[in-house]
Amino acid sequence: MNHKSERTTIIELHKTGMKTADIVCTTGFKKSTVYDAVKRFKETGGTLDRPRSGRPATAVTPENVKKVRCRIYRNSERSMRKLAKDLKISEGSIRNIMHKKLKCYSYKINRVHFLTDAMKEKRKERARRMIRLISGARLQKVLFTDEKIFTIESLHNRQNRRQLLKKGQQRTTAAKIVAHSHFPGSVMVWAGICATGKTPLVFIERNVKINATSYQQRILREVLQPWALEHFGEEGFTLQQDWAPAHSAQTTIATCEELFPGFWDKDVWPPNSPDLNPMDYSVWSILEQKISGKRYNTVDTLKRALERSWDEITVEQCASIVGNFPKRLKKCIEADGGNFEHLS
Repeated sequence: MNHKSERTTIIELHKTGMKTADIVCTTGFKKSTVYDAVKRFKETGGTLDRPRSGRPATAVTPENVKKVRCRIYRNSERSMRKLAKDLKISEGSIRNIMHKKLKCYSYKINRVHFLTDAMKEKRKERARRMIRLISGARLQKVLFTDEKIFTIESLHNRQNRRQLLKKGQQRTTAAKIVAHSHFPGSVMVWAGICATGKTPLVFIERNVKINATSYQQRILREVLQPWALEHFGEEGFTLQQDWAPAHSAQTTIATCEELFPGFWDKDVWPPNSPDLNPMDYSVWSILEQKISGKRYNTVDTLKRALERSWDEITVEQCASIVGNFPKRLKKCIEADGGNFEHLS
């Protein structure tokens, strides 16, 4: 029931001689609502709002609300500033129309991984299979791995990184700027986590190509094999890796069969699925957040910062991150293999 109907009901009962307190009990309306309606009737003789002070609205009119609604319907990405300019009204009025009248708010457009129908079908099918493979305590023995490139330049969020300044200072030396070069120093990092710990970081220099041979020797044999033997012992574990060219080479598969017979092959891990890999959906973001906001003079200082940040990730964090993996598999299935992160 709207306010007009409430007031009409209250006044009709008041006209019958019913006391205000009895009207509250009879209708169940708030006491303040009943008393205000009766007081207004006694003062004005009706149920309409009292005349209000201040300048009447000239921009937030039904006509302008309709215009804004039509423009948003045609293009929901239109900016409020552009709407204000087109309709020749203030941005404040546009925001009032948008928020108070149309109940619309500005949201960031999500960037997701491109998926074809065939990819979605494979993701859905393999997500179901992986749920069976990690049932019980078997998830504790899965090691998730990935590579990522980090640069010496500070990370800059164009949308959310802001600075508080007085009006006019944005065009002075008080305003911060973020400089970027075309070819900043960088390093590729390989790492892996499981529910009970994490591997060492492996740095691959910019001028070193990650091919099948270097991946097998520098990562699988020199780092992962001795670490896994120390961490998991003779019990064995399951190695997860995406299927980049260096990972999918026949010699790499043969190496994995020799060293890590429980690895997930191409028939297990779904294609185009960074949103399912704990390294992608969590770990790299944690490292980026820890080292962001600073430009590093050399690649060596960047490496040391990454190692410090890596050491700060606890076993408890690893367990929590990996613990989200089954939930993401289920969300992937619910989304029919499609993108699901923007739906959470």
